[in-house]
Amino acid sequence: MIACLSLVLLLSSCGGDHEASPGGSHGASRDEFETRAREVAARWQGSADDHAWRNGFVALEVLNPQGWNHVSQIPAWVNRSSHNGAWRLAAKLPANSPHRADVRWPDGEVSQVPLISAASAYEEFSKPADLIEEECPAKGCRPLRVTGARLGKVPLETSRGTIQVPAWVFTVEGVEQKKVHVAVDPSAVTARPERIQGGFEEVMAFDLVAGKPDELLIRYGFGACDTVHGPRAYETDQLVVIDMDEEDSSSGKLCPAILKTATATVTLTRPLGDRLVLDSGTGLPVLQGLNRR
Repeated sequence: MIACLSLVLLLSSCGGDHEASPGGSHGASRDEFETRAREVAARWQGSADDHAWRNGFVALEVLNPQGWNHVSQIPAWVNRSSHNGAWRLAAKLPANSPHRADVRWPDGEVSQVPLISAASAYEEFSKPADLIEEECPAKGCRPLRVTGARLGKVPLETSRGTIQVPAWVFTVEGVEQKKVHVAVDPSAVTARPERIQGGFEEVMAFDLVAGKPDELLIRYGFGACDTVHGPRAYETDQLVVIDMDEEDSSSGKLCPAILKTATATVTLTRPLGDRLVLDSGTGLPVLQGLNRR
């Protein structure tokens, strides 16, 4: 059987592999889906992951990815130099920075988070990458001289919405763009929850249908030989678990290992409100925003 491939997203269905998987309800009856959905809801509700997702600090993006921010807007030599760790400190960094700072959440709640110093931030980003393909000073690599730093703020996407977080903003000689490094100590951030073992993603994202608080527009992926009958929802007071009812229609023939995507509408028994939407395949929250990926 041809293995499922991942292009941009994990392929949601490919032949009969998923029917044998413990992590989903493809081709399942309504009763089988509800049994699976109850298990998913019970696993999530009241768990440490649930508490962190609703009340903690769960970042939905890497705090400080390797390399330079806004790669497409800076000269190629800057990326190459940064990748090789060709940083030089040409100024004193702030020494009396605050150890903690307030973070305001979209619902108005304020939390205090610990911060790292400018020196610690510089030490982190000035290291060369683990894999270096072009050594300095080959092909135009040159020193990146840091001439100053200040504490600012940058947007960060979290499980509770987009927030402004403290960040060190470094000025680099000869580079118009600023080098930005989130100043929140990683100890304050909870890792994203892990999917159910063996689980596969069925529902990728959702949005509320305009003017209809009880209708969700979901995006899902399916295989080239899958027949899609439609989405199903299981509801509790705090959660909505959704899956796609898909069946393998290959009849034993080989299918192209490609991902197709589509949207469908799910009508709930009442408005979604502040309930979380969970994917029955992974057991994880479905992120709102069809265009986020």
